[in-house]
Amino acid sequence: MFSKKRAFAGVALATGAALVLAGCAGGGDAPEADPTFDPDEEVTLDLAFWGNDVRAELYDEAIAAFNEEYPNITVNATFLDFPSFWEKRQTEAAGGNLPDVMQFDYSYLRQYSENNLLLDLDPYLGNIIQTDPLPENILGIGVVGDTTYGIATSTNAWGLFTNPVLLEQAGVEEFPGGSWDDYAAWMTEVTEAGGGDIWGGGDYTGRIQNFELQLRSEGSYLFSEDGEPGFDEARLTEFWESRSDIREDGTIIPQSRVEELVPKGGFDSALTASELTWDNFGAGYLAGLGEGYTELGLIAPPVTEEGAKDLYLKPSMLHTISAKTEHPEAAATLVDFLVNSPESGEIFGTNRGLPASETALAAAELDPLSQQVKDYEASIADRLGDAPPVPIVGYGTLEEKFRQIGVELAFGTITVEDAVSQFFSEMDVVLTS
Repeated sequence: MFSKKRAFAGVALATGAALVLAGCAGGGDAPEADPTFDPDEEVTLDLAFWGNDVRAELYDEAIAAFNEEYPNITVNATFLDFPSFWEKRQTEAAGGNLPDVMQFDYSYLRQYSENNLLLDLDPYLGNIIQTDPLPENILGIGVVGDTTYGIATSTNAWGLFTNPVLLEQAGVEEFPGGSWDDYAAWMTEVTEAGGGDIWGGGDYTGRIQNFELQLRSEGSYLFSEDGEPGFDEARLTEFWESRSDIREDGTIIPQSRVEELVPKGGFDSALTASELTWDNFGAGYLAGLGEGYTELGLIAPPVTEEGAKDLYLKPSMLHTISAKTEHPEAAATLVDFLVNSPESGEIFGTNRGLPASETALAAAELDPLSQQVKDYEASIADRLGDAPPVPIVGYGTLEEKFRQIGVELAFGTITVEDAVSQFFSEMDVVLTS
């Protein structure tokens, strides 16, 4: 059985502006004994998720399968696109009427849990919510402080995508792995061989995750559980200055060209041969590349220090329960089914990412790219460490500021010194608000 005391979790996707949720504290008192669900109790639950018509049909199938086992639990499911989903949750949170069960994004987990809006799931772990199929590092992803508030449905990890078609056109072999300098040199080789039509990649220093990767190699972090940064101005200066060379010698795709491609990027426009990002982005890349591109390379990111635990798994999404639900046992039963059941694995496949539960994963039919992601995450096991704390409130703002500064650096319209000053000013505002 899973122990409730853990103090680690993962990093975030971008959030919007901080939500105003203070004063919305709910109930959610822990039961005095191990909770159990009464199979004869007639219960109605509200379930909310973000997605599209395809995902909605999958949820309908999953709910139908759930009702074969639990015909007394009626599930009313609704869905919205991602921005609208969180706008509605903000309104509901203010009114104290969040849905019983919610598909949840990692970047909002601290914000909602610290405002007492989410149910403490620890009393339900090991009885209603099965924990054996979920490794402890997966369960730890949903912990804020010492309390479990979310169960990960799926995971992903940072990786390096490459484009075999472009590399063949350029006549350059796959990046064999190595240091960040090795990677920069490889990108230069691709760009020179590409003859002005293919670039080796973009400026990876514009992504905060690459900075985090290097910090973790050094035993540090972006932000602690208490919101303290794990770096100073000198370290950030070193990071941004480290790739002044490829910004100045034309190795990376020109930023003006990148701006013309929006909303696509250089990689899914078949102009750059590599991209550092989350490993679940492959399907979107292939869709963007279109005909003639049937596969991608996916290998581990460059190494800062051999043997370091610099990578980690983070959730593609989680399931949480409202602190004010009137039916916590039934809601926990539904969460367990959506995360762990073979039926859920078979129905959703990799629609929500690579299933985190071993029982759901075993039942999922994996397409070649999904199998590639599964194999990739197995291949980096030696580099996987504990996930960092759940993102601080305002992390999304800082992630976006980091990206914007990266764009200006790539344009050459800002110095590294000014870039560092701007980021620390923004960080002061976020961390003290």
